[in-house]
This record gives sequence, C-alpha cells and structure tokens, in this order.
Amino acid sequence: MMFWYGHGMNGWGWFAMSISMVLFWAVIIAIGVLLYRALNRPTTPGGGPTAWHKTPPPGGPEQVLAERYARGEIDEEEYHRRLATLRGSPPGAPP
Repeated sequence: MMFWYGHGMNGWGWFAMSISMVLFWAVIIAIGVLLYRALNRPTTPGGGPTAWHKTPPPGGPEQVLAERYARGEIDEEEYHRRLATLRGSPPGAPP
C-alpha cells in the first residue's frame, strides 16, 4: 500500500503527458516532412521554383502580337505600330 496513491499521477498528469506525447510526434513528423521537401526540391538552371514565370511565351513576341490581332484585341494600325517597334524600325516605315 505504500506506492498505491502516494506518488502516482493524477488526471491532469496523464492529460499533460498525453498532450506532450502528441506534440512530440507532431514535431518529429513535421521535421521529417520539411526535410523531405527540402531535399527533393527540383533544381532548375533558371534559378528556383518560380523560374517558369520568367520564361517567354512560346513563339516569341511577334507571334503573341499576331495572336492578339487575330483575336481582335488590337486593331490593324496598332498591330503594325507594335510590330514595327518590335523589329526596330520607325512606326511609319513599311513592314
């Protein structure tokens, strides 16, 4: 009868121990996930995960301009003016 209730944990002790064990395993799992993600990050020659924002659209600027003209976003005058600007000639010169 000496150790029956004298030095044991009460209800709050069991609760604190349970919560601390859950938190311990949550921290261990979080560290594992973060370490896995850091080691398996794809490396691109462009310099990082946001390198796809910096790549130009396929086909170049003249094709993008032609697509905008075909969709009707810009009129013929603006198309020729911007095309001349892209090619480096004065806006009034023939294409």
